[in-house]
Amino acid sequence: MTLAPIKRHGRRLRRRYGKVRDHLFTFLDQPEVAADNNGSERELRPTATYRKVTGGFRSNWGADFCANVRSVVGTAARHCVDAYTAIKNAVTGASMPIEFLPG
Repeated sequence: MTLAPIKRHGRRLRRRYGKVRDHLFTFLDQPEVAADNNGSERELRPTATYRKVTGGFRSNWGADFCANVRSVVGTAARHCVDAYTAIKNAVTGASMPIEFLPG
């Protein structure tokens, strides 16, 4: 990064990339890290579709509740746990051993 940006937005972008420079290509060294954010997009899609079809939530409580349930069920699915068991464990406070990263 030897060329200095002329505009303010360019300088801000250069500064921001400078802070995370060492982590930009982590996916090349660690195969378990995805190179894109498609997983995150796929997790959000059902909630966004629900919001569009129903016209949104009537309260912040409803939106928070839906987000929490989606989070629990989505995490459980990634770890091969059925939705009923995951929700039951979340409500009762039971814990499930989950390995977040392989290795």
